[in-house]
Amino acid sequence: MSDVHTTDTVKRLVFAGREIILVGTAHVSKQSVEEVRGVIREEAPDGVCVEIDPQRLSALRQEERWSNLDVYRVLREGRGFMLLANLVLSSFQRRIGLETGVKPGEEMKAAVESAEELGIPYHTCDRDVQVTLRRAWARTSLWGRAKLLAALLASAFEDEKISAEEVERLKRTDALQAMMEELASYLPEVKEVLIDERDVYLARRIWESPGRKLVVVVGAGHLEGIVRHLERCAAGDEGVAFGDLETVPPSGRAGKVLGWLVPAVVLGLIAGGVVRHGWEGGLRMFLLWVGVNGGLAGLGTILAGGHPLTILAGVLSAPFTSMTPVVGVGLVTGLVEASLRRPRVGDLERLNEDIASWKGFFRNRVTRILLVFFFSSVGSVIGTFVGIPWLASFLGG
Repeated sequence: MSDVHTTDTVKRLVFAGREIILVGTAHVSKQSVEEVRGVIREEAPDGVCVEIDPQRLSALRQEERWSNLDVYRVLREGRGFMLLANLVLSSFQRRIGLETGVKPGEEMKAAVESAEELGIPYHTCDRDVQVTLRRAWARTSLWGRAKLLAALLASAFEDEKISAEEVERLKRTDALQAMMEELASYLPEVKEVLIDERDVYLARRIWESPGRKLVVVVGAGHLEGIVRHLERCAAGDEGVAFGDLETVPPSGRAGKVLGWLVPAVVLGLIAGGVVRHGWEGGLRMFLLWVGVNGGLAGLGTILAGGHPLTILAGVLSAPFTSMTPVVGVGLVTGLVEASLRRPRVGDLERLNEDIASWKGFFRNRVTRILLVFFFSSVGSVIGTFVGIPWLASFLGG
């Protein structure tokens, strides 16, 4: 293999006569869009590969990408966290795009349009985004999801302005590597799914794409990993394959046992209270659990701007939903809020604009339902961590 660096963001790889030209982009950069168009036009490849899946490409080429969103179905299917994370990530990219004048994903769209104009076949080489998010969620605890979403929310709506020059600097390998290392130390299981697995997946899809000369458009953060795995593909390493990367792993036995551990501990403590302090003591411990868990879930619902009846539903249901891994308080509060404040057509039409600000997130009924779902869930989790030690101290008192 020979490796010729054309620019800081373009790598030309040659494998036994086959050329693969990798173009690293910043995802929301005018320079990236222009560079993508220029490379495809000048190289005139046999094929173009883009780091996007068919569903996201279809959404990118449709102006009303959220018009068919069914928030009820999302919550019932347990995808509330995934949708909120997706919206927050879109919010972050949209905010940068507004400041740089480039919509998120514009360089991928430009690559496809350039290929179509020149009559060059193009291939979508990324894994389905829903599979990626579901794999990440399956590996992350509820508390880990809360930490991740809190970090995303904080970064998405911070007031600091990001200039086009700063966005361009994100394409430098060292800066991106530092970001990856920070993500790995914060939530390594998420970094593995979002970055490492997709490096393998992208490399294999690129390698299997037809054509002796390919132009490949990917985020700059994937360049190093893709080059490494392409070299393994060229060496005939059969380990670089899709394998189970397109499936969502089922919950392990340990996770299922842990899910029932909380109710066992809570009920055991309350039963111990009855034995030690009589029925009155057991009742007091039960009311303590209801007050702490339900109260914090209700507080979370208030912070999200939930309807008064939604707040009441959170307070009453959290002490019981927290003792089962089957139904969470977020599902209850989310569905109640969605029933009381049904999303309007205008909410769906404005969703892409409203996610660019905190005010828009709370104003739009779709995102407010998701915030109610999220904050009430976090409140209940905190209530569980606080409530169990309190019950234990009361039992020992």
